[in-house]
Amino acid sequence: MKRLRNHGLTLFFFLLFLATLVGQALVGHAAYNQEQQMSGSPTVPLASYLVGPDFSADVAENWQSEYLQFFLLIMLTVWLVQKGSSESKKPGDEGFESDEEQKVGRFAGPDSPRWARAAGWRLGLYSHSLGLLMGVLFLGSWFAQSVAGHAAYNAQREEAGMQAWSWLKYVSEPDFWNRSLQNWQSEFLAVTSMTVFAIFLRERGSSESKKVGSPHEAHE
Repeated sequence: MKRLRNHGLTLFFFLLFLATLVGQALVGHAAYNQEQQMSGSPTVPLASYLVGPDFSADVAENWQSEYLQFFLLIMLTVWLVQKGSSESKKPGDEGFESDEEQKVGRFAGPDSPRWARAAGWRLGLYSHSLGLLMGVLFLGSWFAQSVAGHAAYNAQREEAGMQAWSWLKYVSEPDFWNRSLQNWQSEFLAVTSMTVFAIFLRERGSSESKKVGSPHEAHE
C-alpha cells in the first residue's frame, strides 16, 4: 500500500489515460462506421479500425500537442518569468543557475544522480535530458500524426476517385495544419490561463498552487 501511495499520482493518471484511450477507440469506431454508412461504404470491425490510419492520426495529433506544450514550458521557463506565478521562477532568477544552486559536479550530494556528479558531456546531457526527451517525443508524435494523417487523407481521395498525394504534399496542405493548430492553440491557452490564474487563485494542498495565505506577488 505504501508503494501505491508513493506512486499514486502517476498510477491514477496512467489509468485515466488507458480508460480514455479505450473510450476513444470505441466511440471513434462507432463514429467512423456512421460516416461509412452515410457515404454508402462498408463498415469495418473494431480491430481493423484500431490498426487503421484514422485512429492513429487522431491519437497522435493529441499526443504531439501535449508534448509540445511541455517542451515549450520546460524550455521557456529557463529564461522567461511571470511575476507572482507558481509556474515561474522569480524575476531575476532567469538562466541555467550556478552549479552550486543546481547541486551538480563538485556541489552534488552523495544521493545525487550519478550523472549529476559527473563532468563533461554526461553532465551536459543529463542537465537538459527532460527538455530533450519532450522535444523528441513531440517530433516523434508529430511525425506519426503526419504519416497516419497522410494515409487517412489518401484513402479519402482514393474513394473519391482522386489521385493520392505524396507525404510532402500532404504536410504542406490545410488538412494537416488544421489538425495541428486546433490542438496547439488550446494547449497554449491552457498554459497562459494556468500561469496567470496561479498568481491570484489558490488550491489548498496542491503542489500546483501557492499557499492560500501567500501574497499574490510571492513565488513558491
